[in-house]
Amino acid sequence: MSTITDSRVQNKINPLDSHSKVQRLQQGQELARQWLLKFERCLSKGDLDELGGLFHAHSYWRDMLGFQWNFRTHTGRDRIIDAWRHALAQQLRPSHVHLEEAKVAVFDRKGYGESVEAFFKFDTEIGVCRGHLRLLKPLGEKSAWNGWTLFTSLEEIKGHEEHAGHRRLRRTQTNAGAHRDALPTNAFTNPTVLVVGAGQGGLAVAARLQQLDIDTLVIDKLPRLGDNWRNRYQSLLLHNQIWANHLPYLPFPSSWPAYLSKEEMADWLEIYATALQLNVQMQTSVVSAVHDEAAGHWIVKLRQADGTVREVRPRHLIQATGVFGVPKRPSIPGAERYTGTLIHAEAYGADFPADQARVLVIGTGSSGHDVSHDLCKRNSQVTMLQRSSTCVVSVEPGAARAYSIYAEDGPPVEDADLVSNSMPFPLLTEFHKQLTQRIAAMDKDLLDGLKAAGFALDFGEDNSGFLMKYHRYGGGYYINSGCSELIAAGKIKVKQGTVTDMSGKTVYFSDGTAQDFEAIVIAAGYENMSESIRVVFGDEVAQRVGPVWGLDDEGEVRAMWRPTGQWGFWLMGGSLQQCRPYSKYLAMQIKAVETGLSTGRARENQ
Repeated sequence: MSTITDSRVQNKINPLDSHSKVQRLQQGQELARQWLLKFERCLSKGDLDELGGLFHAHSYWRDMLGFQWNFRTHTGRDRIIDAWRHALAQQLRPSHVHLEEAKVAVFDRKGYGESVEAFFKFDTEIGVCRGHLRLLKPLGEKSAWNGWTLFTSLEEIKGHEEHAGHRRLRRTQTNAGAHRDALPTNAFTNPTVLVVGAGQGGLAVAARLQQLDIDTLVIDKLPRLGDNWRNRYQSLLLHNQIWANHLPYLPFPSSWPAYLSKEEMADWLEIYATALQLNVQMQTSVVSAVHDEAAGHWIVKLRQADGTVREVRPRHLIQATGVFGVPKRPSIPGAERYTGTLIHAEAYGADFPADQARVLVIGTGSSGHDVSHDLCKRNSQVTMLQRSSTCVVSVEPGAARAYSIYAEDGPPVEDADLVSNSMPFPLLTEFHKQLTQRIAAMDKDLLDGLKAAGFALDFGEDNSGFLMKYHRYGGGYYINSGCSELIAAGKIKVKQGTVTDMSGKTVYFSDGTAQDFEAIVIAAGYENMSESIRVVFGDEVAQRVGPVWGLDDEGEVRAMWRPTGQWGFWLMGGSLQQCRPYSKYLAMQIKAVETGLSTGRARENQ
C-alpha cells in the first residue's frame, strides 16, 4: 500500500497562457533557488534565528537518514529549529546544496494557497543526499514564500555505494562466475544478515544488501518461491497499477498488464531472485533465535527441508513475513457444535469445496470481500456478516487517484518515491480528507448501491479515508475489484450483527434470526505484526520491539524499516511500492552499523 502523494489532492496553477506559465515556472525556480541559498548559508553560519525566518509557523521537516540514523518528523517552526540545533551540535550540516532546475513545479493547493515544489541535492560528511522542498504562499496573506515542508534523505553512503548503474561490477569472461560462486558459500554458512521471509519485502532488501557487499541469506518455509502469492484464491489481482510496483533494479516488463494477477506476481518473485542471484533457501524455518549481546550476533537454529537442524550466527535478523501479524482467531460461540466446514481466510484456496454451497463469511475487510467475491464467482450462495462499518473505494477512478503520481508516462519512479515520502503524515492526514471527499463523489453510485443493500460505510474516524486506515490499523477498508457490485445487485447478501450460537449447520445471530450454512469462512483481520514476532522469535524479542505499524508521536510508522528496541532486529514489509524505497533505507542502516557509522540502537539514533 502506497503512501499517497500530494499530486492527487492538488491542482496546477489555474490555466494561464503559455507566456504566463513560463514566467510562473521561472519565478518558482528563482524562489526555490534563493530559499536554498539562504538555507545553506544559515546552517553554515549556525544562524538559527535567521533559519527560523525561512519557515512558516506551521511547517514540517521530515528526515530519513540524512542527519541521523532514523526516521523523524519535526512539526512546527520551533521543533524544526531545535532539531537543527541538535544536528549542528553533532557537526552535521548540508553542503553543496543545489536545486534540480528541471524539476520545479508550481501548484495551487486548495485551502492552503500557492506552492512551489522542488527537488534538490546536497552532501553531508557521510553521504550523498537528496531532498524535496515545498514553499507556500498562504491564501489571502501577503507574507513571503516560506518553507512549508522540507524533506531530506540519504541516497548513498560515501565509499559504500550500491553496485548498480554506473557503479555496476565489471567482469571478464574468465571471472564471470566467480562472484556468484563465492557469495552463497559465505552467506549460507555464516551470513551477516538473515532474512526470514522470501516475499517481495525479503527479496527487495536482500537485493539491496547484496549490492552493498553484505552477505545475506533469505529463508522461507514454503516449498517454492512465490508460493505466498501462488497459493491464494484464483481471482486475486493487485489493487494498484504495475508502474507503482516495480522492485529494485528490475522493473516489470512493459508488455505486462496494468494490474498483475497472483500467478504473474508469484512467477516474478522467482524470476527476480534468479536474475539478481539472491541466496534463497526454501522449506526452511526458524526453530529458535537468541541474541548474544556480548558477542554481537544471533544464534539461530534453522530446520531445513530434510528435517535436519543447523545453526547460523548472523549479526542482523530481518523479519519479512508479511505486512501484518498472525490472523485474528476470534472465539465464535457454539463453534465446537458446528458440523459444517469452518476455516479461516488464510486457509481459503482453490480447493475449497464451495460449488452451490451456502457460505457465511464473517468480516467485511479486504479478505472478507475477496473471499466472498471468489465464492460468488464459483456459484456459492454467500452471506457476509458485517460487525462494524467499512471504508470502500473503487479501484478506478477512486484508489487510482491515490497512486496517480506513478504513471507509465510519469516521472521516474525514484522521483515519485521521493515525492511520496516527502509528505509528512500529519499533513498527509489533512490532504487525505480532501481526497476522500473527491473519491466519495466519484464513487457515489457505488456507495449508494452498497447502502441500499444494507452495507455500513465509513471514511475513517476523521474522514481521512482508506489509506490512513492502512497506516493506522492495517484494515477496515476494501478497494473494490468487483465484489461491491455483487453486493449492490443482491448476489452477495449482507447481514449486520454477530454470531450468538451454532448447532449442526445452523447459525444463530444477534438479531434473533437463524440460518443454515454448509461452510463458514472467518475473515476477521490480523493481529499486530508484533504477534508474528512473538510466534517466530519469542516473547522477549516481541516485548522489546513493541507495537508495529500505526503511527508514533511524530507521525512515523512504528518500528518498520528502522531501528527497533531489539538490537540487530529489523522489520521489512509493506506494499510493493513501499518495499522499493524502504528496502534501500534499511540496507543502508545495516551497512552503517557494519562500518561503524551507526550503533543501530533506536534510542541513540533519536
